[in-house]
Amino acid sequence: MTPLKPCVIWLTGYSGAGKSTIASALEQQLLTLGLEPKMLDGDVVRSNVSRDLSFNKKDRAENIRRVGDLAYQHLQAGHIVICAFISPFRHNRNLVRQKFNANDFIEVFVDTPLAMCEQRDVKGLYKKSRAGIIKDFTGIDSPYEKPLDAEIHLKISEHGSAEKSAEQVVNYLLNRISRQSSN
Repeated sequence: MTPLKPCVIWLTGYSGAGKSTIASALEQQLLTLGLEPKMLDGDVVRSNVSRDLSFNKKDRAENIRRVGDLAYQHLQAGHIVICAFISPFRHNRNLVRQKFNANDFIEVFVDTPLAMCEQRDVKGLYKKSRAGIIKDFTGIDSPYEKPLDAEIHLKISEHGSAEKSAEQVVNYLLNRISRQSSN
């Protein structure tokens, strides 16, 4: 079994950036290493824990706060927690980061061009937002504040794969172990 210690891996990026797909690939790779990761996904949390919230700025902040609390509980139980959330506002991501010790929170910026996200939009959300049917949609009429200093920056192209992106995260985690043991 690998000596990876519990942490929170927070994937952030536009809708359609590939966060959930990368999170699933990462979960599989961690399972292969003999770990039991816990995954928190935006769509799942929104339909369960946060179904009472809208998508205005205040409710988005509350959703991210709740996710941070869930992630903290799983971390305390000894798990690697994979969180896949648009989490568009830096301030809210930083508030979640503050719940954790410095090495326990790893922000992963899934940097996919907005045009590519719109091409991937199987739910038609971008189209509905551009038509004015959906309001406060991230990247269209609500901002996405890119991370300034994410621990991992995944630059996504149409030729990349979720598995390769997940491998980058696993390699970061493994390299972190060797950096910590050499200190």
